[in-house]
Amino acid sequence: MSSEESDRSVQLKDEGNLFFKECDYEQALSCYTEALRLSKGDDRVVLFKNRAACHLKKDNFEAAVKDCNEALDLVPNDCKALFRRCQAFEQLERYEEAYRDACLLFKVDPKNAAIQPYLKRLHVRVQELAKQRESIDNKVSQMFQLVFDSTVEREKRIQAVNNCLVLAKERSGAEKMFGEGLYDKFAKLFKSETDSEIILASIRVIAELCRTSLHRTKVLLDKFGAAALLEMLNSKSEQLIHAGQYCIQTMLNVLSDADRKEEDKRERRMLKENKQEIDQIMKCLALAVNKRSFCALGRDAVLELIMKNVDFECLNWGLQLVEVDGIYRILEVASELPEIKYESSIEITESTRAVVAATLQHVYDSLTCDAHRDAFRIKVDEFVKDKLRGPEIQSKVQVTAAITVMLQGPLEVGNYCIAQEGILQMMLVMAGSEDILQQRTAAEAIIAAASKKDKCSSIAGMGTDILKKLFQSSDDGIRVRALVGLCKVGSMGGSDASIRPFADDTQIKLANACRKFLINPARDKDIRKWAAEGLSYLTLDAEVKEELVRDKVAMTALVELAKTGDQSCLYGVVATLVNLTNSYEKQEVMPEMIELAKYAKQHIPVEHEKDAKEFVEKRIRAITELGVVAGLIALSKTQAKNSRELIARVFNAICEFEDLRGAVIQQGAAKILLSLALEGTDKGKMNAAQALARLGISINPEVSFPGQRCLEVVRPLVHLLHFDCSALQNFEALLALCNLADVSASVRKRIISEGGIAKIESYMYEDHLMLKRAAVQCMVNMLRSEEAIELHEGKNDRVKYWTLLTVDEDEETSLAAAKGLAILTGYSRICCEKVFEPKDWLDILKVLLANENPEIQYCGACIAYNMMASKRKVAEKLIETDVMELLMVVSQIGDSQRTKAKNYAKEALEAAEKWKLIEPKQEVAENEVE
Repeated sequence: MSSEESDRSVQLKDEGNLFFKECDYEQALSCYTEALRLSKGDDRVVLFKNRAACHLKKDNFEAAVKDCNEALDLVPNDCKALFRRCQAFEQLERYEEAYRDACLLFKVDPKNAAIQPYLKRLHVRVQELAKQRESIDNKVSQMFQLVFDSTVEREKRIQAVNNCLVLAKERSGAEKMFGEGLYDKFAKLFKSETDSEIILASIRVIAELCRTSLHRTKVLLDKFGAAALLEMLNSKSEQLIHAGQYCIQTMLNVLSDADRKEEDKRERRMLKENKQEIDQIMKCLALAVNKRSFCALGRDAVLELIMKNVDFECLNWGLQLVEVDGIYRILEVASELPEIKYESSIEITESTRAVVAATLQHVYDSLTCDAHRDAFRIKVDEFVKDKLRGPEIQSKVQVTAAITVMLQGPLEVGNYCIAQEGILQMMLVMAGSEDILQQRTAAEAIIAAASKKDKCSSIAGMGTDILKKLFQSSDDGIRVRALVGLCKVGSMGGSDASIRPFADDTQIKLANACRKFLINPARDKDIRKWAAEGLSYLTLDAEVKEELVRDKVAMTALVELAKTGDQSCLYGVVATLVNLTNSYEKQEVMPEMIELAKYAKQHIPVEHEKDAKEFVEKRIRAITELGVVAGLIALSKTQAKNSRELIARVFNAICEFEDLRGAVIQQGAAKILLSLALEGTDKGKMNAAQALARLGISINPEVSFPGQRCLEVVRPLVHLLHFDCSALQNFEALLALCNLADVSASVRKRIISEGGIAKIESYMYEDHLMLKRAAVQCMVNMLRSEEAIELHEGKNDRVKYWTLLTVDEDEETSLAAAKGLAILTGYSRICCEKVFEPKDWLDILKVLLANENPEIQYCGACIAYNMMASKRKVAEKLIETDVMELLMVVSQIGDSQRTKAKNYAKEALEAAEKWKLIEPKQEVAENEVE
């Protein structure tokens, strides 16, 4: 290692130590990791121990164990490494290992007082575990005898396998079951068992055993084999498929360490160590996609597993799928139509094509360079050319169907296909034929192709007459698709009121035609889905929005369609709701740019008068009353990130109004919003997080986010404290965090571990009045945690700034800062001394003690008392000033509103008496004149 690298390593370690003292554990972790990369010498031991301390603070206990192991490999029996590993083991409920480390540490360093409580606590716990293990051994043996004996009564077997599931959730129970050769027994059971309820519970047992152990996961995967595990998805039972899907995803999560926080995935070491097992599952999934013998629901589950794990943040399967012909196989499913039945046709559900579109979008997005995306397009080219080699019309229909799916997923690739010579002309010829299947497929493709203004213009010129002709068809399926095509072309002006491709009243006529298809419950759901999609384009027009919202029958039909949860209906319904609520993304236009556009004679978009705020509010209230929240909840199970963003946008628009937030909470949408805030597009996560913040502002967080959710909601709210977010989003996040910090110590600890303090503090320095005030109020609640107090005791100007803030021009900020300083001086003697740091500290204390606001005066008296009672040195410094005179005046106030200030002033004087800095007050005799 060069001297430069050595110096840089030491510098990074020192920087990490500073960040650690300031509770910025993420930055500290980054510094220690970089220092480890540069360091080759003995200081690696210290760096591993320091990084383990960061992991402990961030509740990453597995990572803490690994770093302690590294340190102990270099220096066996290192006291700090043993102590930190003991702490991590205890949090992981690995009590015996924690006790072993505690005993070893005591042996190495008998005078170490810090380990004593751990020794006592862990000794009791280990004794309890020994008793439990003895009891569990008997239970496991009994359960296994019942589960795997087919002659036992069915009810007893079901009860026994459910008991096994309970035992599998306990560490000792899982270890005992695994030690009994469970995998061989379950392998035989899956082959011979016919009772679906027993199989279902058995799959759940396997998932639970994998969830908490990498070793068990690898052994079970080896024993069963990935192909056999996938057969769990090939079932007619939806419950069995969901259980199998969960089991496989659990295995992948364990193998990839996916449960770790996003910011701790830098090294991704687990992915490399377990690459063989992960690739085995991925290849089996890719092969199963177009497997003819696979059931339709199982195929959807396979596609969802691929979609969930294809991203770089997950398992980064994108390029591998291209290389192993996974894309070709997925496109084969995309080309399937329920109407075409042939000997080797692939079974699909109504939602399969929507799932395929989302999967292809995820795969394409995961490809991070042009060369990889080119490889994706080459595979698509190969598929299209292979299909079009034959003269059969069926091949042309299938190619068109596949391109339609791509236009709904990776639009760039879909447009690339449309741009190829002869493709669009082939579609128009098919649309003009007399064959219903060709007409229907071509109409869908034309609709999907009209994605951009230039495409709409092209289709308006070439295909409008064909669409009008198709609309005269006797087949409702053809008519509704042609209608959607006309709607899409007619809406190419978007929300710009000045662009109208058709006559003024055409939009309303098209909307009425869509309404007729939508409101008739006797019609096929597929037709109603297309009607909703037509409205999703037309509702860019404010006139259509108002007409639709006034039509309660049509709106109820739209909401009921959403409540079905059918993924194929998702886009049409949610896009319509986004338009009705005006929650689509709107680019802010500067007045200067408008003037410049006028000067350059460029087109300037015109907003419709019925898109004004008061109209939008009425529409939002109307759809909420009709039960749209339940519909959004039903649709939110989608894995498509863009669709999740649209759902988040509608939720956020509803949550803007305080009186509607109760309905969102009552219907259980907080859980859905939490999921949307953690997974999706950046803008989708931002909208969902803002909706959560709004719920946390107006409703008690313990009601809005019961139990564990109070902790889980912290991360998305902290992420809103970012310069990419608007000032309103920052403000609402601060208010919500302020309420959350008041809930419990565990919530405050979570805010600290998520790096919340540094972000909240940054807004205390803002010029924006409301942001500054909200940040100060939030930090007041955070000061109830020991970590925050320790942070202020360090070598920094934090207490100095709090002191200065107590005389801020904004009275509410001043009051909050005074409360904060009162808390700091009440908890910490060091902070009492730090109050003297501002050169105007005396004037500030006088202003507080003589303040017109009784609450601020009360805080001032409290601060004076805390300082007077803290140390003699501090009290002496106060006595030397005229603060004593003010305290005497305040202690004699007769105003009932200032009683609390009066009492604290008296206590401050009594504290000075105890230090013998002033003479005790003499009692006045009854016969003396006072």
